Amino acid sequence: MLYREAGQFKTSYRADQQIFPILQDRIGMLVLGFVALVGVPLVASEYWLTAILIPLLVFSLAAIGLNILTGYAGQLSLGTAAFMAVGAVATYNFQLRVPGIPILVSFLLGGGTAAAVGAVFGLPSLRIKGFYLAVATLAAQFFIPWLLVKVSWFSNDSASGVITTQPVEILGFTFDTPLRKYLFALVVVSVLALVAKNLVRSHIGRAWMAVRDMDVAAEVIGIRIVRTKLVAFAVSSFYCGIAGALYAFAYLGSVETDGFNLDLSFRILFMIIIGGVGSILGSFLGAAFITLLPILLDVALTEGATALGLQLPSGMTSMVQLVVFGALIIFFLIVEPLGLARLWQIAKEKLRLWPFPH
Repeated sequence: MLYREAGQFKTSYRADQQIFPILQDRIGMLVLGFVALVGVPLVASEYWLTAILIPLLVFSLAAIGLNILTGYAGQLSLGTAAFMAVGAVATYNFQLRVPGIPILVSFLLGGGTAAAVGAVFGLPSLRIKGFYLAVATLAAQFFIPWLLVKVSWFSNDSASGVITTQPVEILGFTFDTPLRKYLFALVVVSVLALVAKNLVRSHIGRAWMAVRDMDVAAEVIGIRIVRTKLVAFAVSSFYCGIAGALYAFAYLGSVETDGFNLDLSFRILFMIIIGGVGSILGSFLGAAFITLLPILLDVALTEGATALGLQLPSGMTSMVQLVVFGALIIFFLIVEPLGLARLWQIAKEKLRLWPFPH
């Protein structure tokens, strides 16, 4: 042989089914995992843990839930925050009303409750789609928080409607510091992200994508449309419910139903648009982008105004953030509809052919 092809090529079905088939990709994930588990606890301050990293993990999980429904199953939803509220309130009530129940079981039951509610609100998807389905899920966003506020039993008859969550305790170990809460959220999100990655690669995920691409053709080849759509709504709402429980127990330390509003649903929708629709990695990239961008804009505007000797008007930073978010969404929809995940995929293709990429 005078020559051979450069790059990494799969020689077996098992190699083709690897989650991280490229060597550099596996090394990168190991480095990222080491940094998240070891590096961050050593160098991150309480502010970074509490205000940035924990909400980043929570929103990543919620974005994965929405991406399962919208990106993989093709069912548009604007009720993500409502299902997060169901998960948070249900987890709180299971901990309150079932003596001795482990916190992880409460999380799973809270996610299961959100899945049941999501399946109910997914019933309109059997008859309508697109914009009309978005309006139907928007009804959930208005109805569920209203119900949770009006029925005082959900908040344990709290006068303000704001309830303090129970401590997160597993096998006698209490996650009561920002670092411990971060590690708890990191483990939960990592496990569920791995489950989601394998789920979308299974026959269930392939059925979701078939329904997304053309539901009539999917039904012709034997895919049960009703079950596939309802499973998508249930799994998506389960992930959002767990994210809501993490949001309440690991981030806020309280359950405030008014915080799970339409604005939060739109933020999570923006995350998957910018990060990449139909991509688990895109959920993390979009959540990081949406979480970190306001902080970077705030620092840049503040320091720029200080350097120029100017004083920013009240609310200027928030207005600039909205303008930038809108411009970015339009940019990604026009230039790169598949989002940041597509850019990473292009980079991976070059890595596969390394050291001679085109």
